Amino acid sequence: MIRIRPLGLRTRLIAAFLLVAAISAVTTAAFTYREARTAILTQSQDIAVSTLREQVESRSPVSLPVTEGSLNRMVTDIARRSKPHAWAVYGEYGSLRASSTGEPAPALIGAGLRARTEAAPAAVFQRVTGPDGTPTLVVGMPVFFEHTGVREPTRLVFYVTMPLVPEQATVGLMVEAARSGALPGLAIALVPALLAARSVLRPVREMRRATERIGSGRLDTRIEVRGADELAGLARTFNETARALERSVDELQQAGARARRFAADVSHELRTPLAGMLAVTEVLDEDAERLDPDTAKALRLISSETGKLAVLVEDLMEISRFDARAAELNLDEVDIAEAVTKTLQRRRWGPEQVTTELPRDIRARLDPRRFDVILANLVGNALKHGEAPVRVTVQTRAATGSGDGARLLLEVADSGPGIAPEVLPHIFDRFFKADASRARSAGSGLGLAITLENIRLHGGTVRAANGPAGGAVFTVDMPLEART
Repeated sequence: MIRIRPLGLRTRLIAAFLLVAAISAVTTAAFTYREARTAILTQSQDIAVSTLREQVESRSPVSLPVTEGSLNRMVTDIARRSKPHAWAVYGEYGSLRASSTGEPAPALIGAGLRARTEAAPAAVFQRVTGPDGTPTLVVGMPVFFEHTGVREPTRLVFYVTMPLVPEQATVGLMVEAARSGALPGLAIALVPALLAARSVLRPVREMRRATERIGSGRLDTRIEVRGADELAGLARTFNETARALERSVDELQQAGARARRFAADVSHELRTPLAGMLAVTEVLDEDAERLDPDTAKALRLISSETGKLAVLVEDLMEISRFDARAAELNLDEVDIAEAVTKTLQRRRWGPEQVTTELPRDIRARLDPRRFDVILANLVGNALKHGEAPVRVTVQTRAATGSGDGARLLLEVADSGPGIAPEVLPHIFDRFFKADASRARSAGSGLGLAITLENIRLHGGTVRAANGPAGGAVFTVDMPLEART
């Protein structure tokens, strides 16, 4: 299906302007044509009727009865004095007929016109179209005999037919002139259309550029307000909105900075007493077997919670460094298979828990410590929330023609039930819990968030999904050559 691309605002404005100009020109031309045509035909008609009336009245009184010879002379004489151009004159008196053309009266002078003329006290006229399509004026003029103030019909009637060819030609010239002037008129109208479109679109373009600058973070962008029309009002509203947005963002940034400083300061201050507490709990754990059961249970609880608190503090400090843009990469050449194996060995995850597919001779330039955190968090999350065995697969992707270099693909998949669809969009959110009823967990709630930040720091991406056979699948896509 072909989809028509919508026209731009500039094109629509110019098209609307030209359409209005064209409609105005056509409407004006139509009214002008109608009035001019009526005026031209009416003028010729009035001249012809007036001239015929003068010719008839100049022959009064008429000698009655009228003979065939006198009727022919009157018809010929009237035709000779016709204006504004030549007439064909026909005279009728009872059964006598006379014609200035030598031809009988045409069908244009029908029974209806004869009846109206004989009953009318003055001239009767009408415009008709001849058999050849020529517009023609037909006039019927009865002759009256006046005696002692009384007008009596004489049964003598003159008919005139006058082709309106010159008038029709004049009207045709007017139509041709209007048609010839239409295109130049529209071309001339294009100039003010362009100027109007420019004046309307200039503030729109300025507003678009200003919106793009605000979208890129330049919240101090403002638009110059010109005039007092609707566009000027829109510009003022935009400036007020930009100022309010700038204030809100500044307040949020200050609040965020204060929160990050608070978390970093608290985490830093907690590290020293936590270190002492961890040392004490380790010593006490060694003597727990010699204590009574209740005391030993309380001691182990304290030791476990202290360990969790230490993990939370370390994770808070790590996430604070990301928020403060203080995290850095310490790149080194790494054998990926060896790095994955060491990470699993440090956590004592054996083959019954984690299986691997590690091609040899894959080397990457990355931060070994952060890569260890990425893999450990993903595998630990899979073991904690999914089911063993967890599969770790490593492969590479060749460089593409778009300028992207070779990529490292790391996939961690578990054998559990997978991730609920409503949870997937929030899986990397900080402190997010898939089960709201679970108040506490062994982790800090920041593991996947820290994983995401470490992957982004390497210039990579991570995606969470459900495998076709079930289980959650995390796919990491990172460049083989990370850059600081």
